[in-house]
Amino acid sequence: MSLSTAFPPPSISPSINTLAGLLKSQSQTIAFAETATGGLLSSSLLSVPGASQIFKGGLTLYTLESRLAYAGWTPEHISAYKGPTPQIVSGIASHIKGELGPSWVVAESGTAGPTGGNTRNRTPGYVALAVVGEGGTWTREVETGSKDRVENMLRFAEEALKFVIQVLQGEVEPDKVEAGGEDGTDRGNL
Repeated sequence: MSLSTAFPPPSISPSINTLAGLLKSQSQTIAFAETATGGLLSSSLLSVPGASQIFKGGLTLYTLESRLAYAGWTPEHISAYKGPTPQIVSGIASHIKGELGPSWVVAESGTAGPTGGNTRNRTPGYVALAVVGEGGTWTREVETGSKDRVENMLRFAEEALKFVIQVLQGEVEPDKVEAGGEDGTDRGNL
């Protein structure tokens, strides 16, 4: 098997091509902020010819320290952290949108497994997704039910791609509350 046919993974390739086509047809750009997918979204999009027209950048924010350095987090964010949530990923996506200026940012944070914690958002197979664009913020939570790390990484990437495609096609409404929360405070990065 040729290396070029092994990447991007077959389960992601059709969605990556659909996303690239949508972005190109709308003259829009995208950036990714990834944790549990480990750069899979960014590298898959870069495999598409012409990606430089649509890709503004990607960050793999796997550690809390990387969030301090690149996601606008403070030590207070770190001390308050209790696992991935839609509010966290929407806050990260909003920060990256401000820094890189793409039309869209997709952020994900989850627990790939095989181990995790005792709360829902630390259970293997849980991922929080956010898409941020000019029209608002969209969030979604997904649970795969699997403890397999690689399977979850791929499923998280598939779900993130499916979600952003739905947003770009106008199939889902933005959240009612932006990343800052109901009271307007900037809690989105917590």
